[in-house]
Amino acid sequence: MASGAGKSAAFVLLILNMILYLIVIAITGWAVNHAIVYSRETASVLPIPARIFPIYFPFGNMATGVFVIFSLIAGVVGFFTCITGIVDVIQWTLPHLHSAAASSLITWSLTLLATGFACKEINIGWTGSNLRSLEIIMIFLSATQLFCMGAIHAGVEDVATRQRMRGGMF
Repeated sequence: MASGAGKSAAFVLLILNMILYLIVIAITGWAVNHAIVYSRETASVLPIPARIFPIYFPFGNMATGVFVIFSLIAGVVGFFTCITGIVDVIQWTLPHLHSAAASSLITWSLTLLATGFACKEINIGWTGSNLRSLEIIMIFLSATQLFCMGAIHAGVEDVATRQRMRGGMF
């Protein structure tokens, strides 16, 4: 892969993922805020085990709470990983690309975890339109993050091969 093509592909995918992770943060922030505001009145009629959990989601199904929390974690980590990844890809040196590759792998694993809970929530049944859009975005993000991670890892191989050919040290 030519150095310019890998760099531009990784850069475009990082920008796309950063925007999508920002949307995930906004939707999950709304969901957590909505759950905190309405959990006192809604959870007061629930039996003891459900009343103990401090945030009860009065919308969605039983997988909504876990899905929203893990999506929020994946969104925050993914957003900041994209910001640092953009800086690392602009530098396009081997240490910076190794940092971006490791960060993208961690972000992809968190995104896959949240996507698994999204699939479970889809499997259980009915959710609202905001949660449905969050599920779709998380599934889409798992694919785009995989492609971004692949472009960064290809860039690592390309830069390492170029340094070996020049006789440089890593």
